[in-house]
Amino acid sequence: MSSDVVLMDPEALSGFLADAIREYTACTPELPPRSWAVLLGRFTDDAMHVERVGFAANIRETDDSVLQEFDATIIPRFGACYANGRRGFWCEPHELLRITTEAEAEGLEVLGSIHLHPDWHRIGPPHERGLRVSQEPTPMDRHLFQGSGWPLNMILYLERREGRLYHSLGAWAPPSDTEPDASCRALAIRLRTPATVVE
Repeated sequence: MSSDVVLMDPEALSGFLADAIREYTACTPELPPRSWAVLLGRFTDDAMHVERVGFAANIRETDDSVLQEFDATIIPRFGACYANGRRGFWCEPHELLRITTEAEAEGLEVLGSIHLHPDWHRIGPPHERGLRVSQEPTPMDRHLFQGSGWPLNMILYLERREGRLYHSLGAWAPPSDTEPDASCRALAIRLRTPATVVE
């Protein structure tokens, strides 16, 4: 089932936002921030409803098959910056199975994933400051979104302005299987408004 609308209480992402801020404030130009989580929720008649996130172990720097995948496919296709083991997140399969099983026990499903994009043009190494990212997918993101096949792929963009942190969200459907370099389709995000009584 797919939909072009994502429904969400802002609180559903509070744990992810806290993790993203921790990563962002601790990063250096050589050690990029990384934050990734699984989006859990329900499919409704015409929307995907995100209810919470699940965190998993990252094996990007420790699993031989993942390292080989980056060496053979990712780095040649998307650039030498991905030789840095802090670039990218690869979910440990047993952790994903655990998250899926626990979600099913609660009546939830895995809808997709969310990850962090920082204002790398400001905080990255000088030779990478021409790379501007946002809440939109990069070519590498499109590749991974297509590989996962999940219907919902969210990106949280985090930037520092005037001494404060600001963020924005993007939600994306994966590119078509038949067009690997195609764009991702933007999904609409609807945040639940707190209940208030207007007198």
